[in-house]
Amino acid sequence: MKILVTYDMFREGFTELQERYDVTFPDARDFSYEEVYEMIPEYDVLCSMFDFPVQRELIDHAKRLRLVANYAVGYNNIDVAYCLSKNIMVTNTPDQVTVPTANLALALLLDVARRVSECDRKLRYLGRSMKVGVLENLGVNVEGKTLGIIGMGRIGRALAKRAVACGMTVLYTNRHRLDESVERSIPATFVADKDELLATADFVSLNAPLTPETRHIIGARELALMKPSAILINTARGPLIDERALVAALREGQILGAGLDMFEFGDHPLPELTKLDNVVMTPHIGTQTLDVRVAMAKAVSDNVIGFLEGDRPITPVPRP
Repeated sequence: MKILVTYDMFREGFTELQERYDVTFPDARDFSYEEVYEMIPEYDVLCSMFDFPVQRELIDHAKRLRLVANYAVGYNNIDVAYCLSKNIMVTNTPDQVTVPTANLALALLLDVARRVSECDRKLRYLGRSMKVGVLENLGVNVEGKTLGIIGMGRIGRALAKRAVACGMTVLYTNRHRLDESVERSIPATFVADKDELLATADFVSLNAPLTPETRHIIGARELALMKPSAILINTARGPLIDERALVAALREGQILGAGLDMFEFGDHPLPELTKLDNVVMTPHIGTQTLDVRVAMAKAVSDNVIGFLEGDRPITPVPRP
């Protein structure tokens, strides 16, 4: 079996895969799409990164392909339905990303609420001219406030438990309601109407996958429903938010602030966002720790070996 890995990654997680199969890695950089397209007819398995497009053109060219093992929990980069129609399995790595992404979502929430990054910037660049009186740089409490979560999968549930530990009440909306026993264990309350959640919550966190239905799930209309004191957090996918509408809402005080790890138009935010003090931004670092990166590579390897050998469980992407 020949395995093609599109991305340059720590080799520790791929040790067992390399011992069993013929594995091709890029050297010091990711393979380009054009390079993968040229190589893919010779390979049985493609290990793709979350931003590498696995669409019909590539799939049709991959005559031997049996598995696409995605290095991410999200898989909007892959035409899953078309893969399955060609008897090509698709897997992802949901378990390894849960804790670090939930931790980052909470970090962004606390940062925006207490104006940590804003005050850090002011201290660095304003120095002694920065106002530091007892009524300056006022933030907001999280204890006693309500967090509304849109998308209650693994990461949403992990964030909910952390929010409860901070003294918050959790509401959530999801395509399917959780079992009552799961709701009680968090605890969290289901709200069927997203608009009701937006109007009620003091903090809103987006933890939904990107689909045609969830693209711009937060736009001008939704932002207008939120409280002027509300804070929006996104550690899921950038296009869940209409970024231009968000800029307008932040400028006009429709909401208090935002914490973003994802952006609508790729790896970088709109330039207007960078000029706003009430936004905290990170460059898609939800899983950016050494331990997690190695664990995700190991999960990809396990998916490949489990699929080919049947000796361990795999995490297949559900049929659309």
